[in-house]
Amino acid sequence: MSKTEMIFGSLGGVILLLIFVWLVVALHMAYTKMDVLFQHLKNSPAITVLAFWKHAGPWGRLRMIGNIAHYVASPREGIENGTISSEDIENLPAPIKSKLVFLRRSVVLLSVSLVLLWCIAKIFGIR
Repeated sequence: MSKTEMIFGSLGGVILLLIFVWLVVALHMAYTKMDVLFQHLKNSPAITVLAFWKHAGPWGRLRMIGNIAHYVASPREGIENGTISSEDIENLPAPIKSKLVFLRRSVVLLSVSLVLLWCIAKIFGIR
């Protein structure tokens, strides 16, 4: 195994480890903060529809927390089409809001990093 393959493999391993950590943090938030989120976002139809996923196991909760994080991190489109209440987003507690924004941005960054690393490895001809 060459030094380049070792570097790319290590970077890929670190990204996958960080994705696993993200999953644990997202599940923890989905199981502990969901009642608070639904209480603060009760006037937003797009969020209340997600209550179905609460009883769909871990994957359903991941989907639910991912959708809520998306709406909180970039609420403009939802506010414009009326599916998100701007008052609900403003009244969301700051620590929870910042965690949701961080979750959204970090999953996008990790996903893009993994795909980019794979593309660079393919360009350089690394297995």
